[in-house]
Amino acid sequence: MSTALSDHRKGLLLTAIGGLALSMDIPLVRLGDGDIWSILGVRSAATVLATLIILGAMRLASGRWPVLVPGRPGLLAGLLYGLSSLTFVLAVFNTTTANVVFIVAFNPMFGALLSWTFLKEKPQPSTLIAMLFMIVGVGLIVSEGLSSGHFFGDAMAILSALILAAAITIGRASRREMGFVPLLAAILPAALGLAQALPSGLSVAYPGWILLNGAIVMPVAFWCLATGPRYLSAPEVGMFYLLETVLAPIWVWLIFAETPATMTLLGGGILVAAIAGHCFWMVRRRSVRPLAE
Repeated sequence: MSTALSDHRKGLLLTAIGGLALSMDIPLVRLGDGDIWSILGVRSAATVLATLIILGAMRLASGRWPVLVPGRPGLLAGLLYGLSSLTFVLAVFNTTTANVVFIVAFNPMFGALLSWTFLKEKPQPSTLIAMLFMIVGVGLIVSEGLSSGHFFGDAMAILSALILAAAITIGRASRREMGFVPLLAAILPAALGLAQALPSGLSVAYPGWILLNGAIVMPVAFWCLATGPRYLSAPEVGMFYLLETVLAPIWVWLIFAETPATMTLLGGGILVAAIAGHCFWMVRRRSVRPLAE
């Protein structure tokens, strides 16, 4: 019992660190103050370099390489992770921070739909109810984007959430180790960003923020959030992804004085309430079931 409690606390600590680190992604991108291709290339290249250093250290410590890309499912998931990085950065540069994080929070619902369609995992009624509320929330945010000229950025955020959900669904279907796939997949946006930026020269006013983000913050976030499910249920891990949704707009508001629009706040509030309510319901249901049995 004490071991299970210790593992649960370890999972809570890991996922809390991962969620907090992830919430700093957009503020650090904004602090870098550069053009989109330079930011994409430097941020992604730093992630790849940090991952290779970590892999080399693991090789020296254990005498063998960990699982990197598990076959065709790993290659396909890696391609999708790379594309999601591209669409995410496009969203950051073409709409407000609040719009990006609130819309990308729709990712779990896309995952439920894809699992239902391709894996025949029918969502529970509570999931379907939460999805309806989330559709309303995203609709309010996108309507604000239409009126303020941010439609392209909002569309990229929706596409990023869909692509990321597809990558996660492939990993779930394959049942293989995918821990390093998202990090190594940064090779794709790194190559694209540098190919576009280098001919005219990199344009990043404060590269230190981008290097910090790519080399430390993102690897820590992805590793912690990928390791958390070893100790916690999926709904519990999902709650810590909400930290980015809640905190990223706050960091941007404090640093850049960017106040979200009224409709964005309303739609985002509906999204957060729907996701949080669904996660708490699933956690409670899982904790009550063993007692009943």
